[in-house]
Amino acid sequence: MAGYRFVTTWRLEAPITAVWDEIFASERWPEWWPSVLSVVVLRTGDDNGIGAVRRYTWRGALPYKVTFDMTTTAVERPVRLEGSAAGELSGRGCWTLADAGGATSVCYDWQVDANKLWMRVASPLARRLFEWNHDVVMDRGLEGLRTRLNHYGKRRPAF
Repeated sequence: MAGYRFVTTWRLEAPITAVWDEIFASERWPEWWPSVLSVVVLRTGDDNGIGAVRRYTWRGALPYKVTFDMTTTAVERPVRLEGSAAGELSGRGCWTLADAGGATSVCYDWQVDANKLWMRVASPLARRLFEWNHDVVMDRGLEGLRTRLNHYGKRRPAF
C-alpha cells in the first residue's frame, strides 16, 4: 500500500465555534474549499453526527480526482472531529481545534493509503508530488475558510 501521513496546522483569526461550524458542516465545503468538488451525505448518523457517512470527491493541482466515503467516528464539540475513510483513499482523519485567545488553531492529522492502482504503482517515484498536491489542497482550504469566516464575521450596518 502507498501509505501517507499528513499533519496540517492552520491558525484562523476567528472564534473556535465559528471555525468548528464550518469544518463540521462538510457538505458546505464546496462553497469555500476549491479542491472539494462534491460532498454527498449518504447517512446522517446519530444526534451528534457519529455514524454519518459522506462521499467526498477532491481535485488538487494535479489532473486527477479521488473519491472516498468518510464515516464520522468521534465528535467532541468544538474541539475534535474524527472519521474513517474507505474507497480510493482509506485511513483515518482527525480535526483538532483549540482556542488561541480569540483565534483558533486547527490541526488536521490524515493517515491514509492510496488505493487506486496507478497511485500505488506511481507512489515510489511520485510520492513527493502527491505530498505537494496535498499541501496545495490544504492551502486552498485555509484561504477559502479565512475568506468565508471574514465574510460572515462582518456585520452589515443597520439602516
